[in-house]
Amino acid sequence: MEETIKKKKSGLGMIMFLYMLGIFMGAIDTGIVTPARTVIQSSLGVDDKLGIWMITIFTLAYAASIPISGKIADRIGRKHVYIVCITLFGAGSLLCGLSSSFSSFSMLLTGRVIQAIGGGGIMPIANAEFGTTFPEEKRGMALGLLGGVYGLANIMGSSLGSAILDIFGIENWQFLFYINLPISIVIIVFGIKFLPLNKSTEAPKKIDVWGTFVIVVMILSVMYGLKNIDFFNFSETIKSTSVYPYLIIFIVLLPIFIIIEKRAADPILNLSYFTTPKILITLIVGFLVGVCMMGMIFVPQFSENSLRIATGKGGYFVTILGVFTAIGAPMSGKLVDKYGAKKILLGGFIVSLIGSIFLAYVAVPISGLLTVIVSLALIGTGLGFVMGSPLNYMMLGNTKQEEANSALATLSLVRSIGTVIAPSIMIGFLAQAGLVAQDNLMSMLPKPTVPEIKQAVELNDTFNKMKTDPNMAEMLKDVDIPDLSKMGDMNFDMSSGGSLPDELVKSMQSADVTNIVDKSKEIAVYMMDKNLPTAMEKAQEGIQKGIDAMSPGFDGIDDGISQIKEGIAGMDTGIAEMSKPIKGLTQALDGMKKGISQQEEAIKQMTALYNQLTSETAKPPVFAGVMPNDSQMKSNASSRETEISRGMSGMSSDMAKSGAEMPSGSGMPSGAGMPGSADMQKYMKDPNLLKTEINKLTTAKNALKAEYKETLSKKEALEKQVEETKKKQALMKESISSMEQQKVSLNETINKMKDLKDKYIPQAFEQSKTDYLKAIDNMKPQIEDSFQSTLGNGFKQMYITVSVFSILSILLLIFYRDPKKTF
Repeated sequence: MEETIKKKKSGLGMIMFLYMLGIFMGAIDTGIVTPARTVIQSSLGVDDKLGIWMITIFTLAYAASIPISGKIADRIGRKHVYIVCITLFGAGSLLCGLSSSFSSFSMLLTGRVIQAIGGGGIMPIANAEFGTTFPEEKRGMALGLLGGVYGLANIMGSSLGSAILDIFGIENWQFLFYINLPISIVIIVFGIKFLPLNKSTEAPKKIDVWGTFVIVVMILSVMYGLKNIDFFNFSETIKSTSVYPYLIIFIVLLPIFIIIEKRAADPILNLSYFTTPKILITLIVGFLVGVCMMGMIFVPQFSENSLRIATGKGGYFVTILGVFTAIGAPMSGKLVDKYGAKKILLGGFIVSLIGSIFLAYVAVPISGLLTVIVSLALIGTGLGFVMGSPLNYMMLGNTKQEEANSALATLSLVRSIGTVIAPSIMIGFLAQAGLVAQDNLMSMLPKPTVPEIKQAVELNDTFNKMKTDPNMAEMLKDVDIPDLSKMGDMNFDMSSGGSLPDELVKSMQSADVTNIVDKSKEIAVYMMDKNLPTAMEKAQEGIQKGIDAMSPGFDGIDDGISQIKEGIAGMDTGIAEMSKPIKGLTQALDGMKKGISQQEEAIKQMTALYNQLTSETAKPPVFAGVMPNDSQMKSNASSRETEISRGMSGMSSDMAKSGAEMPSGSGMPSGAGMPGSADMQKYMKDPNLLKTEINKLTTAKNALKAEYKETLSKKEALEKQVEETKKKQALMKESISSMEQQKVSLNETINKMKDLKDKYIPQAFEQSKTDYLKAIDNMKPQIEDSFQSTLGNGFKQMYITVSVFSILSILLLIFYRDPKKTF
């Protein structure tokens, strides 16, 4: 007897091991591919739009196969169907792995479909086996263990995938699938020997072919349509061709399916499940459990954000969730056996509710290792209570034993629909938070500016000074140094709807609190590389415009210098021409001056003679020794006239050349000289005749003086004209010197402008880029705090939603009554 009991216990242990191993393998594969999706896409040469189908097609095929495998198990026995499901799962895994060698994405998708068809039957068959094979007093514990394994595998899938990639290398992603082969072989070999057949004893009825076909189409349609809905943009996405046609198909087929099932001898889905209050409550709660479960897939991101750790490191915190789920599941099974499913399920949802609220209102605002661990421990324990034993227990308690497979398959299907809808809702919260985070980041970041260029300031000052020069003002009136401080205003659009490349948008969307600053800098670099060249070119164009405007100034200055030099040369000629008459006038003036002096001397002598002649005491002998003889008098007079004549002749020639007029007199009047011996006798007889001669000579002298004065005035006028011309020459020479200096300054300025354009402006814009990135680095604490807080609000809303679903489940369970019968 004891030996029989030992064998029975040993057999139950082996059954438990084989089913739990199968559940672990099937459940873990739902998430194991997630971390390798981008690697697989790259390896097989497909984009994101096509690559996502390696996950989508698995989910759809998995859900579609659940009711079919459950129904077939009711007809031919769980053992055969389970082994076939494991075989299909292993074969699909092999095909997925081989797709790497053949670089075939279609082979991968085919393998994923085969995997999913096999995987869809594993969970409901295992649950049915545990619910009917184990003794009633251990049934809850067994179902709890099964639920714990399922929950742990579901949660740990992505982490295990990352670990496999770390071990074998990301290029060897095929081992994600090959790892299933030895597990499948073990289950098949030992399953054939140890698993009981457990099939219905009733005579098989006609297979519900049409019902099976229609429900598969309905499941695929509704799940694909719901998967593509963005619940935060429902009004728009519901219009999408990837949503509404599939939902319409589901709605159209629903009444057709009901009619088919009512007429079927052995319906694929027992419609009475949806009309029996207890079963309906169980199914709705199962759906809500599926939704709550999907909130757990974001635990890594939540942990990374709360603790500020890098992406990928948060996966380790899933272990905490998994450990407490694994603890809670078997514990709930034992408690179900003692207290009933309803109480334990209520307790599980209450613990999950407390954990979700603690996470939302404590762990999010008070980030820390302790708060994260406490929240995950509470949620994990609650999930362990609700995921496994109680719901299966409730479903089995309200259905016939021969329907156990299809009943639990229906529960699994409804739960799967919940897992499909939930991510769209949960991701929506994070997506909204991400958009807010980007907007906050944009408002925080400083505006990029170009630093002041010392050379530009100096050039502006130079221009302002040069514009005060009348000769330069006209040339520089339209020349301005651009204000480079205004060249740096650029609007960065970090939103996905902006002009950023897809890879940068995705990079920003995948940012976490540890790399948000680096991601922001990547976008800043892209935007500055995109906008700075245009701004720099604009600045350089402004400088080039100035260079182009100033360059002709060289020719203008050279022309001006040439014209001034020609004017100076003309003035030199004029001065030379004016100097000749001045020389003649000088000679004439000298002659006149001597003539006047001689006339005055003659008048003096003649006056003295006249005075003697008119004196009573005058005697002729007195004059014999004093007066010059006749020949001397004539010689002196002739000499004076000749000297005056020469001066007047030379002056006449020079004056004629310059256009000046000669004096009208010739120096001495005709016959106005000292009297000769013959005349002396005449004058002695009549002194008045001498007096007349004196008067004539005096008149001639006065005329010569007047002419001298006039000639002197003409000479002075010419000398003044020469002096003024020389002054003008000096000014013109100064102008040439100034213009030469302007030319040098202009050349230096243009060279400085070229340096500004080709050297300093590029340096300034490059420096602006460096300064801007440095400014972002300096704002790192504020940026990280803002990003963490904003994403934290997204997680808060997400887990508040989980809390709401937990409350709904609690309210539904209040109306549930545990069945009195056992099964």
